[in-house]
Amino acid sequence: MELIVYLAGEIHSNWRQEIKEKAQALQLPIKFVGPMENHERSDHIGEEILGTQPNAIFKDEAASKINNLRTTVLMQKADLVIALFGEKYKQWNTAMDASTAVALNKPLILIRPEALHHPLKELSNKANVTVETVNQALKVLSYIFEEENK
Repeated sequence: MELIVYLAGEIHSNWRQEIKEKAQALQLPIKFVGPMENHERSDHIGEEILGTQPNAIFKDEAASKINNLRTTVLMQKADLVIALFGEKYKQWNTAMDASTAVALNKPLILIRPEALHHPLKELSNKANVTVETVNQALKVLSYIFEEENK
């Protein structure tokens, strides 16, 4: 069995690479997908496809439609979603992706530091599992593949 895991969260740090490398080291049969991690490409994809837009609002709208399509397709194919909330960046896209996972009835692992417990309490309550670290999330993933007789 192989799982497809959608990694939702900020694109400014290397947390996705960390989780991929650790999952590979554990030999977990997982394929990871997620949002476009090239911030420049994500912001400009609307104009790359549809041409120059009349202003910044239209440019953002064009890009967000294409990015939302990508997210919808990949998340619908995913077996599970991991959403990471960090303390450094604004987390609007993470909140949207985590909420989408809940709405799609996708199993959701929420990673958030203790400091974000209060602002994320309702979302955490909707997640299947809430952890504080990437390592804890990996232990949850690993447990899915654990054989009963081990």
